[in-house]
Amino acid sequence: MSKGRAWPYGIGIAITLVFGFCVATIFVTESSKIQESDAYMTKYQEADLNANELINKRMKFDKLYNIEYVTKEISGDTPVISYKVTTKDAKSVNNAVVVVAISRPETDIYDKVLENPKIDDGIYSFTLDKFPKAGVWNFIAKVTVDKDERFFNIKADTRSTNSYEF
Repeated sequence: MSKGRAWPYGIGIAITLVFGFCVATIFVTESSKIQESDAYMTKYQEADLNANELINKRMKFDKLYNIEYVTKEISGDTPVISYKVTTKDAKSVNNAVVVVAISRPETDIYDKVLENPKIDDGIYSFTLDKFPKAGVWNFIAKVTVDKDERFFNIKADTRSTNSYEF
């Protein structure tokens, strides 16, 4: 074969390889387990589409109410996750609906939704079984008082008493 005829074969092989790698990439990514965002207890696409509405709801809620994560620690056999809801003038709110989703940052196999808390003077407490794994946990609380709602996200660690809002 002369050198003048080799380059069309090279280009054909290169195009075939690139096409093959594209197809392989599609198959590999489809078979991968990709976790969806659980921010705002919804898919990230929906949260992105409704971002302004969620921000406005949060600002309206924050003008009327305070929410506070009051859990001391989440380790032990029966940990209790607690939130305190008060009005701006420090009166307890006992008619709120609080739903908490707990999850691990790296996997969704331990995800759990907690409902029907024990309510005592504005403190909403959820009792759990022991956490299946030590380490960092995400607590996403949706608090609704009448028509006002807010999401309150906390990261906490079973090995420490520290927690912070994210």
